[in-house]
Amino acid sequence: MVGSAPNCDLPNPWAMDDNQNQRDVSRICVLAGQMLLQHGAESTLVADITRRLAYALGMAQVELSLSANAMVLTTIENDHCITTARQCPDRGINMRVVTDIQHICIMAERGVLDRQGVKTKLDALTPERYNRWLVLVVIGLSCAAFSRLAGGDLAVFLLTFLASCCGMFVRQEIAHRHFNPLLNFGATAFVTTAVSAQAILFDIGNEPFLAMASSVLMLVPGFPLINAVSDMVKGHINMGLARWVMASLLTLSTCLGIILAMNIFQVWPWLI
Repeated sequence: MVGSAPNCDLPNPWAMDDNQNQRDVSRICVLAGQMLLQHGAESTLVADITRRLAYALGMAQVELSLSANAMVLTTIENDHCITTARQCPDRGINMRVVTDIQHICIMAERGVLDRQGVKTKLDALTPERYNRWLVLVVIGLSCAAFSRLAGGDLAVFLLTFLASCCGMFVRQEIAHRHFNPLLNFGATAFVTTAVSAQAILFDIGNEPFLAMASSVLMLVPGFPLINAVSDMVKGHINMGLARWVMASLLTLSTCLGIILAMNIFQVWPWLI
């Protein structure tokens, strides 16, 4: 047989040029969604902002799938699909990043930013953190305030403040070294309880047990639990369950750290 059929597996360079815009938009949108998911945004917000950004940059249709630590994005333009996936390791809750990405999306929708402008803005985003010593003092004061509201005197207030500050210092140091969050919460709970247990051992204050009960309140995973319920109510069942399980594991680690410290210092009587 003379001649041969064309090789359909070979890429068409002209088609690749035509689809360059779609590839760029797909990468921009998946980057925005990845950053939202990494910094604590609820699943509905992640999906909404990612789709709005893709539509603002000219895509005809967008499909998005989220999981606990990854996302898959598909953009469709002129009957051509491009699918990309990204891992989304946890980077810590940071609502500043989430808010900035929302602002970028709004500017793209209003035509203030084009494709390159959006990419430049996203690349320039960096999570801003409060001064670690300011955070430590504020956390200590908040836990101490709970002990005061529960009826503790000044001695209980001061010991709760000290225990919370010590625990928060340990938490920051472990997080800085990128240890597993479960280990972080367990170690922080142990140190915090060990310090606050001195109130019972030496009978400090009018209600010594309040120091132990209040100083570990900083370890309550409130934000993950709220996001978990929000995701499940809004239809993202898998994401909600994943976040709920992680929050439950953090709570379990905290309880194990508390129990270990209470066993070592034998400060069980106040529970009876």
